[in-house]
Amino acid sequence: MFDFSIVIQSVITGLMNGAVYALVALGLTLVFGVLHIINFAHGSLLMIAMYGVFFAHQILGIDPYLTIPAMMALMFAAGYLLQRFVIVEAGGGRDSNVLLITLGAALVIENLALYLWAADTRQLQLSYTLSVIDVGFALLPITRVIASAAACVIFAALWLLIERTNFGRAMRAVAKEPMGARVVGINVDRIYALTMGVGAASLGAAGALMLPIFYVTPQVGSVFALLAFTIVVLGGMGSTTGALVGGFVIGVIESLGSLFLGESLGQIGVFALFIAILVLRPRGLFGARV
Repeated sequence: MFDFSIVIQSVITGLMNGAVYALVALGLTLVFGVLHIINFAHGSLLMIAMYGVFFAHQILGIDPYLTIPAMMALMFAAGYLLQRFVIVEAGGGRDSNVLLITLGAALVIENLALYLWAADTRQLQLSYTLSVIDVGFALLPITRVIASAAACVIFAALWLLIERTNFGRAMRAVAKEPMGARVVGINVDRIYALTMGVGAASLGAAGALMLPIFYVTPQVGSVFALLAFTIVVLGGMGSTTGALVGGFVIGVIESLGSLFLGESLGQIGVFALFIAILVLRPRGLFGARV
């Protein structure tokens, strides 16, 4: 007989995963919303963050969750420098060049990681990895509870940064009308670099939250980048609200797909939804009309 409690458990797991997925998607949608480009290096930067967390634990003995501030700072610097000194210098102001540069950066980062760390699957084994919280109707892994709660807090903090600060207002002005922003004295190039830095910082936090749950290899960034792109398309390109809602939806669909179809086929539902959104509502749930 079918046990409905398993479905409840799966939905809750999907929501917890979705909170972290939303944090990954936030960086992608933020860069698209302001710079109007798709950052193909997004997944590779996430992979680097995950390796950073892994080695911080293995070499220095630092708990992965305690690395969040440092990883956010380091990844912010990486994103800022990538935009300021690679994309701007080599892009020549052409979007097609920028896309090729981010794709090239992704290939370089992934192959460098493959050279340095081989293709071995690495995963953290923590003292509390198997600990669970019994809430009566479900057993919640402590790592997923921490990850989802922290992801929601960090997402909220980044949302406040975007919506309630002078930097956020400048960011939105640049996203809407870069020439007008220059006229009123906004340093557009600096805003572009800072935006790329904030997007990468969200990946630093996501990497620290993911590693106790998932594994890391040089190719893992491609998996999460594809999920993030699906979330962004579902929620609407450039929409932070869409990234959050899309993350939860994709997390639940992925979890239920794994329950009913098995682990290897669990993402069929995700990509079926992706195709349906492209056909029926290309601008996404919260995307602006063009």
